[in-house]
Amino acid sequence: MAHDHGHNHDGHDHHGHHHHHTVHAEEVNTAFIIGIILNFSFVIIEVIVGFVINSLSLLSDAGHNLADVGMLALSLLAFRMMKIKSNERYTYGYKKTSVFVALLNAVILLVSIGAIVFEAIHRLFHPEPIQGATISIVAGIGIAVNGISAMLFMRNKEKDLNIKSAYLHLLSDAIVSFGIVVGGIVIIYTGWYIIDSILSLVIAAFILSSTWSLLRDSLRLSLDAVPEGISIEKIRAAAMKIKGVKDLHHIHIWAISTTENALTAHLVFPQGTTNEEEQKIKHNLKHELEHNNIHHITLESEYGNESCEEEKC
Repeated sequence: MAHDHGHNHDGHDHHGHHHHHTVHAEEVNTAFIIGIILNFSFVIIEVIVGFVINSLSLLSDAGHNLADVGMLALSLLAFRMMKIKSNERYTYGYKKTSVFVALLNAVILLVSIGAIVFEAIHRLFHPEPIQGATISIVAGIGIAVNGISAMLFMRNKEKDLNIKSAYLHLLSDAIVSFGIVVGGIVIIYTGWYIIDSILSLVIAAFILSSTWSLLRDSLRLSLDAVPEGISIEKIRAAAMKIKGVKDLHHIHIWAISTTENALTAHLVFPQGTTNEEEQKIKHNLKHELEHNNIHHITLESEYGNESCEEEKC
């Protein structure tokens, strides 16, 4: 049986098509670093002001933003780890780190939600006076900080789960900050201090909804599920359209990282296919698979009615 590991060696038709999947490394690196610096500075402002004026919505937002700084730092680490070359022991390198980091980010956020909800419910029954104007000003800075940080990730957000989670978090933070600005203004004019706690609960619900899909996706990838947007049926159908392919079975597809996917499969050729034809068919199939966002391809050849060892062929 011939084994053939899938990378196009003749790369000439390789670049024209796949640029939309590549992540611009330098750009993302810079985005993470600027995002971390901006957000961390903002967390410090929020914490100081939150304590001074005793505002829970500012403190809970600071907690949330700190979780974001952690998230950005972890994502940056994962992004760097993805670049490390594979070795004898880690044959795919450390690419899977990106999946675990996405999972960890989701868990950290869920924990922070619990803390916010607990404190907010307590405050609902014991509202304390706070300064609306200060809240609005600080949250206004938050809109700018998170908005600018989110923009940095906008271009690459569809290409990687971690970049997408960074983008979603920062964007949701900007929306949350906007809510807090409004809350602060309401407090100035009405003196309803309870608004502060209500806002914290809204923030918590908001984080929960954005975290849920991140948790689900990262869990699926950790369990080697077929990545989102890839269908085995569709891939099999695409393979069957290629002239000279009799069947494609034992298909396994999994994520090596949040951006790269791998596939192994048995490719059946009609009896009497020449070696040259076989190479050409494999080349076409790999090209097709790359369009389906699969980068590491291993195909095993079978011929005609050859029975294969595994139980169901």
